[in-house]
Parts: sequence; structure tokens; C-alpha cells
Amino acid sequence: MSKIAPILKSLSRQAPTKVTAQHTTAAALRALHTTSPARNAAVGQRHLLPEFSMKDKVVVVSGGARGLGLVQIEALLEAGAKGGDSKPARYQFFKALTNPKKIVHAIDRLPSPETDPASSFSHVAKRAREELGASLTYHQVDVRDVPQLNKVFEGIADETGRLDGLIAAAGINQETPALEYTAEDADRMMSINFTGCFMTAQAAARQMIRLKQPGSICLIASMSATIANKGMIAPVYNPSKAAVAQLGRNLASEWGQYGIRVNTLSPGYILTQMLRNLFNDYPERETKWPQENMLNRISNPEEYRGAAIFLLSDASSFMTGSDLRIDGGHASW
Repeated sequence: MSKIAPILKSLSRQAPTKVTAQHTTAAALRALHTTSPARNAAVGQRHLLPEFSMKDKVVVVSGGARGLGLVQIEALLEAGAKGGDSKPARYQFFKALTNPKKIVHAIDRLPSPETDPASSFSHVAKRAREELGASLTYHQVDVRDVPQLNKVFEGIADETGRLDGLIAAAGINQETPALEYTAEDADRMMSINFTGCFMTAQAAARQMIRLKQPGSICLIASMSATIANKGMIAPVYNPSKAAVAQLGRNLASEWGQYGIRVNTLSPGYILTQMLRNLFNDYPERETKWPQENMLNRISNPEEYRGAAIFLLSDASSFMTGSDLRIDGGHASW
């Protein structure tokens, strides 16, 4: 016991503070997911487990012009472009120009993804084209415009001859006290967050069934589907995400017979531009919200890259009707 005590005492003196741990985690994530020549070269050399590969897949991401949707697009492109391919970089660049093996289509309501100054869509599209042997195409579609939504999905399926996956990430929030919410605002929220998500999944499933193509659909729900967030006024947003979570289970039960898997992903608070704008309006939340989860920090969009690959790839081939919650333990208190 006398030999162990000094060691424990030494370790306790060396334990990092919470602030240090948070800063270390954030810095590590930035380094891991920052585009650089060294990192880009590593993408071409690392070998993925085959069941995580998205090579030759065609995927659509709604809400893909920015934020979480765009981060997941880049992850999908990386997972499908060069994983496990040991050919020289020069050949890989040629292949990127002549024979794309990974196709991602982004849909969003913005006239152009560059309408949002915070969006890095053009950068991701350039990486797809020049480095990753892939293609990224943008379509302006409002998920409430069902005829146009179906037209876009049908066009993608006809052009590529397949449709392997969907991430339905389009959604909005409006903070208004329940006593002040209008029926029109509530209908607008539900029409985008729930009905729009439903119609997007329906459009994808119709093409998968038409092509007799098994596929995977990931609906973006939220930890807010199961909790009332402290300090956030969300009498419609939270129910809309609860509806998405239930939608995923019901679609899974109907479409499993066609080989279509449907799951939901429920993130915690994510440090997107939308959240930064919210912190400008409510600065106290920037301090309070990290304390509400077990890791004492807000998540970064890059921390959901692996979840997107897992849910859309064969790595989750026996998973359907499930919810993957990634919230730093927020809802587990």
C-alpha cells in the first residue's frame, strides 16, 4: 500500500483540468478533420474495413448545403473514394476525372449552396472531383415541394441506375413560447421537420423499390425527441423530432421486405453556425449547455462522420428501426 500511495498522489497532481481536457479534445478534432495535403494523402492510403466502404454507392443528402449535412457528405465521399485502393496517386487523380466511383447528391432549399457564406460546399465539391474520385451534385429542392422532390430522385435513379442511401438532414427551429405560437408557425415547422423528412424518405424508397435496389435510409432526429431541453423554448421543434424518431421505426417495419433499412440518428447540441448565432442571442447558453452533458462540451459536426458511414454502409446491415443517440450522455442523466 505504501508503494501505491505515492503513485496515486503523483497522478492526481498531473490530472488535467476540465478546461484543458476540453481544449485538447477540440484541438485534436480540428487537427483530425482539417483538410491538408498530408491528410488528403492519408485518405488515399488508409484501408477501411470492407463493410464500411461506400465505394460505388449513390447517396442523397437533404439539408446538404451546410452544417451537419455537408460534413456527412464529405465523410461519405472519403469513405467511398479510395479506401483500400493502393494504386498510385497519379492514377487516382486520373480516375477522379474520368471514372467517378462514388456519387453524392445534395438537396437543399437554397438557390445555391454558396448563398450561405459559412458554407464550404464548393470546397467539398472540388475535393470530390480532384482528390477523391467522386462527384458531388447540388439540387435546389424544398422538401415541401413533393412533386419536385420525386422528380429529382427519379432523375438521379435514372441517371445512375441505382440509389443506395439517403440522409434526411433538412430541418429548422423556431424559439417561441408555447402561449405565443401560431398555428401557421407550428404547421410550417412540422411541414419541414416531419412531413418533409417523410416525403424525402418516401421519394428515396420509391426509387429503391423500382430499381429493386436494397438501401439504407438515415433520418436525422435529435436527443430532443426524448427530452425537454433545459433553457431552450422548443414546444414544436422537440415534438417534430419525436415524430421523426417514430417515423423511422414505422418505415423500417414497412420497407424491410424490400431490403430497405431505416434508422434515425439523434445528435446532441452541435457547434454549427446556427448554434453560434443562437449563442450570440443567448450568451448564457454557451456556458450553461456544455454543463448539461457528461463530457462538459458541445459536439462538433465532425464527430458524426462515423455515424453516417456506419448507418449507410454494410457495417450496419442487420440494424433497422433503431435510433443511434450521440449526445455526450446528455439524455442519460
